[in-house]
Amino acid sequence: MRAALAAAADDRIVFDLAGIEERYASLKRELPGISVRFAMKACPVDEVLSCLANKGAGFDAASPHEIVQAIRTGVPMHFIHYGNTIKSDRNIADAYRLGVRDFATDSVEDVKAIAVHAPGARVFCRLATTGDGALWGLSRKFGCSDTDAVLVMEAARAAGLTPAGLSVHVGSQQMTAEAWTDAVERIAEVLETLNRRGIFPDHVNLGGGLPALGCLDGRGRPLDPPMDKIWAVIREGVQRLREVSKAPLDFVMEPGRYLVADHGAIRAHVSRLSHRRQLNGERQYWLYLSCGKFNGLYEMDELQYRLEFPSHRDAAYVPAVVAGPTCDTDDAFAHEHNLVQVPEKAASGDPVWIFSSGAYAISYTTQGFNGFAPLPYTCINGEDTEGAE
Repeated sequence: MRAALAAAADDRIVFDLAGIEERYASLKRELPGISVRFAMKACPVDEVLSCLANKGAGFDAASPHEIVQAIRTGVPMHFIHYGNTIKSDRNIADAYRLGVRDFATDSVEDVKAIAVHAPGARVFCRLATTGDGALWGLSRKFGCSDTDAVLVMEAARAAGLTPAGLSVHVGSQQMTAEAWTDAVERIAEVLETLNRRGIFPDHVNLGGGLPALGCLDGRGRPLDPPMDKIWAVIREGVQRLREVSKAPLDFVMEPGRYLVADHGAIRAHVSRLSHRRQLNGERQYWLYLSCGKFNGLYEMDELQYRLEFPSHRDAAYVPAVVAGPTCDTDDAFAHEHNLVQVPEKAASGDPVWIFSSGAYAISYTTQGFNGFAPLPYTCINGEDTEGAE
């Protein structure tokens, strides 16, 4: 990765396909028997998607456009599901026309629309979770209560659909194992109720939430998710749900950032290092980068990315606020909490390497806010360049 960053003459993001493949392999070793449906929103890059498809992954798509992109990888259609509970009638019809037959849902209204525009489809109902322990909780916009889940699945059966599964999402960048324990208990209760009512789902989708490992938190402290405990809890949860269910169950997960975040890095450059007196009279250093919230570092509100300054290996460092190049006050790491050590002699044009930035760097990028262009990208296999732009 560093060799590719050093070789880059301009700003870009570099994805290490070999690293992504290894992360996928490690996930499969830890959770044998669980199918992977990569959350495309985390990294909608054709080369990354093809890399994962070649290893056996399918895709969690959230729109007809993502479905088309997933189809281009050549995966079987049943490896693609429409995982967004928010769908217009036209979205549903387009997905059905493209060949998708598995749809997420969380409301009776959505079920009725699927029955009209995707007759005979399979649906899996998303249960709400608290989101506790995650950097992004996802606890309000998606998912329904246990009681509503039963009503939704009964409505699906009555409408001629197949009530095929249950799903959860414990929150993005979930830092606790307890979140999966709670989710499994919720699924178990709904499964038992459905089985008593003659509905026998054939799969459980444990969603996303597996954390990236290489970022810092919003205060600049290393993230340290208890991965061994998370793996153990998920394996135990799978066994528990198989024991609860009166029909055989398959299992699916939708990792996104876990697979790609730590295997993407940005080559940016220093726009300016300056210092000025604040209203409280204190002098403050500011490091302005060529890349910020609107062209690669969207998640800087909750994460702090690890920076490396290859031109200043043995330099003296000073604490600074790190900010992007735009005229937007949100385009900066939180000022009061997480000053970053930066080279005192950093000069305009010096390269900066930004690590663990492979998740959402492409998908959240604007089309050029304030005239700052989206980053191009390069894909490598280890240190061998494979593709670009």
